[in-house]
Amino acid sequence: MNPVLKQLKERKSVRVFQDRPITAEETAAILEAAVNAPTAGNQQLYTIIQVTDSELKAKLAESCDHQPFIATAPLVLVFCADCRKWYKAFADHGCNPRKPGVGDLLLAVSDTNIAAQNAVVAAHSLGIGSCYIGDIMENAETQRQLLSLPPYVFPAVMLVLGYPTEQQLKRQKPPRSDLRHIVHENGYRDMDAAELKQMLSVKTGVQNFENWIQAFCDRKYNSDFSREMNRSVQVFLDDFEN
Repeated sequence: MNPVLKQLKERKSVRVFQDRPITAEETAAILEAAVNAPTAGNQQLYTIIQVTDSELKAKLAESCDHQPFIATAPLVLVFCADCRKWYKAFADHGCNPRKPGVGDLLLAVSDTNIAAQNAVVAAHSLGIGSCYIGDIMENAETQRQLLSLPPYVFPAVMLVLGYPTEQQLKRQKPPRSDLRHIVHENGYRDMDAAELKQMLSVKTGVQNFENWIQAFCDRKYNSDFSREMNRSVQVFLDDFEN
């Protein structure tokens, strides 16, 4: 297996970091990898906010579902889907642009997540661990205030990065579902209950499947933070729908 494929397969989320800084050169390399990601029409429909202020990190740790490891991460990057800068550029130069819509937002989110994944892969190649924080989409009003986000700018994902501890390096990566369930040929194939159970059973460990899936639904899908995320995303969507 070549080194790139090996790294992609081995990479896992890291939530405990060594007390070791990420150098300016390493940070620059990670950010350069991000901005060289594939992008729709070479528009780079994102803005990356590097959070260096320790007080701001602490506030984000609280607003993002009370996760203290965010506050101590050596490098924190918020990747924002940015439909504002092109719209303003068009308007400033007399192009008479329409207002950004939901389709523009979805395209920008795609651009943004691709850039973030490039950063993750680059970091891993340097021995630096990372964790995606989807909770940046919660508490819309707070995140807007903390990060000075104007209309048409949506915080799509946050990355926290640092050198993993020995325990984190040794921790087993959670198993992924088999390709035969994930890859469909020539069109979507709706799976029945039996195949869905087969697809997900790899994730249950020693637990009874019915107990596991009920607990997972309660902990993730029906959780308070999931409901808050949907409310907050609608707050941002209102910019594009009005």
